[in-house]
Amino acid sequence: MRTRHRSRALGTLAAIAATALLVTLIVTQLQHATGEPALPLHDAAVIRAQAADKHLDPALIAAVIYAESKFEPSTSSAGALGLMQILPATANFIAGKSGGISFTTTDLATPAINVAYGSWYLRYLLDHYDNHELPAVAAYNAGLANVDEWLARAGGSLTVGEIPFPETQAYVQKVLQAQHEYRATYPRQLGYGG
Repeated sequence: MRTRHRSRALGTLAAIAATALLVTLIVTQLQHATGEPALPLHDAAVIRAQAADKHLDPALIAAVIYAESKFEPSTSSAGALGLMQILPATANFIAGKSGGISFTTTDLATPAINVAYGSWYLRYLLDHYDNHELPAVAAYNAGLANVDEWLARAGGSLTVGEIPFPETQAYVQKVLQAQHEYRATYPRQLGYGG
């Protein structure tokens, strides 16, 4: 008798577990179908403040953060740090150009400082490329010297398909797509008034 009751109890538990799994799958599908945000967004106030200060699109900052760290800061294999994955050498360059006098590499772990530095660098790249986002985003990933060379070879105008580094092609596509999605998904949080 006890074996039969245990078998029924185990069967009931298995049925409950299967039902719970099915409910979880249905809820996940409904979230995707109803358009619930798939992109994370944290530190929106910091992003808005830096966008206003640096005259940047807040969705562009969010998209770069998403492409670089998915809003989960860590240290890359190349040594880049924080939300916007800034290399210490780049941070020292930014500190020197922007008047930072007491910068230390550990500051990059602070989201507000990291986003301020990354946003400053985005503005610097956009200014270098006459506000053209594609080469600026490519340079954020592959470096200014590479993109300058690609632009010279392409006759001054660059398309995604003309970027010779597959990683940078994918990066640019990811950032520009995410920028569009961040605008549509988080208009109020990013300060578009929606």
